[in-house]
This record gives sequence, structure tokens and C-alpha cells, in this order.
Amino acid sequence: MKPLCIAAAQSCSVAGDLAANIAHHLRFMDLAAGCGVRFLLFPELSLTGYEPALAAELAQSASTVLLQPLRDRAQQLAMTTVVGLPLREAGEAGVRIGALVLGADGQQAVYTKRHLHPGEDAHFVPGEGGEPLSLADEQIALAVCADFSHASHARHAREAGASLYAASALIGESGYAVDSSILQGYAQTHGMVVLVANHGGPTGGWQSAGRSVLWGANGEKIIDVPGAGDHLLVAQRTADGWQGRAVPLK
Repeated sequence: MKPLCIAAAQSCSVAGDLAANIAHHLRFMDLAAGCGVRFLLFPELSLTGYEPALAAELAQSASTVLLQPLRDRAQQLAMTTVVGLPLREAGEAGVRIGALVLGADGQQAVYTKRHLHPGEDAHFVPGEGGEPLSLADEQIALAVCADFSHASHARHAREAGASLYAASALIGESGYAVDSSILQGYAQTHGMVVLVANHGGPTGGWQSAGRSVLWGANGEKIIDVPGAGDHLLVAQRTADGWQGRAVPLK
């Protein structure tokens, strides 16, 4: 297999402040580039915070010029970057929870959350998912939070050829044990590497647990962030397998 470096940005979002969060994302991207990262995953709704009540006023088109600094930086750094944003296109009544894939080649793709948590349907409509990404011998399937609570989501990803399951999440301390057990189980059952980018701080009334993590394809934990806060979880694949480290954002 080719060498590969991937990362989860465990970021703390400022509620509803796109400009501040874009600047924060750029700092993470620069830190990741310095670590040799080629694929960078941010948490669910990372660019606005998980703020369902604000989603309608914050929602953007996937083509919004507001994200051009992020698109440009992803291309400049040759680093495919997945960021979270509420999406609404012209002519659509509903808002979807989106994960925008800003390609290292300048292209952009969209994944939208297929499964909603109870209560999210008051602010969002279900999305359609998205196509897997190809990177250095890996097929990367995306998931956004509640997506992974449905076993069929990970199963279908594996059946479609995914070797890495990348989940953008908001997981609180009370739900962390259950959710991490589910995700670790997917690594064991499906033989997929599983990467989780969790929020690093409070958002939308939730206290995130942090503890972003990578499990190997046998279910072994490779690396996790020890707690909350702004950290970059970096994982490197070499001929000897996966190794990782957690790097604080200073």
C-alpha cells in the first residue's frame, strides 16, 4: 500500500459565526499540512457549530463564495478537506446537514446526512448521502453523526468497496461509550479503518466529549485525543501499519 497521512480536526466552533470558523479551519488546515496530511475531516456542522435553531438563517449553497478561501487552501496544500455546513440550494424549501468535500484538485463534492436524530426534523430534511472518495489506495466513505447509528449505512459503505469510514460527529460524554462501541464494531465487522472527528467544545447546548479517534481495520484503537479542546488527530499509514499522534492547535 502507498503511504498515507490522514487527520481529524477536533475543532471548537463559534456559534453561528461563519467568518470566525472559516479562519479557525484555515489554521487547522495549515497545521495539518505541516504534518503531511492529505485527507482532513472536520466535525458535523463545523463551520457554524451544531446550532439547529440557527440553521435556516445560516444555510448556504454548496457553491457559496464564502468558502472560497477554504477551497483555495485545500488546493494549495494538496489536501482534500471535509467541512460541515447547513445547505440549502435555490428552489429548495428544506435545509440539509452537509459535508462539503473540498478536493486537493480544486474540485468539490457534497455529502448530505441521510439519517436525522429525533428532533432534527424540526430544522432539517434528510439528505442523499454521497459518493465515496478515492485516495492512495483507500476508498473513503463519509458519514455524518446519526448516519452511523444505522448499521446498514456502514454495511452498504463496505459493500460499495469502502476501506475507510470517516464520520463527522457531535458526541457528548453521555453517549460516547455507546457510539464508540458501534464505530469500533464496524472496524471489526467490516474490516474498515474508522476515523471520527468530534467537536472539541460545547455547541448547540451540548457538551462534546472530544476524544476524536482512529480504529484500525481489526478494531484496534490506533490513536485518540485524550479529551476535549482544539486538537489535530494525525494518523500515518506506512508499510508497518497505522500509527498516530494528537497535536494541540496553539
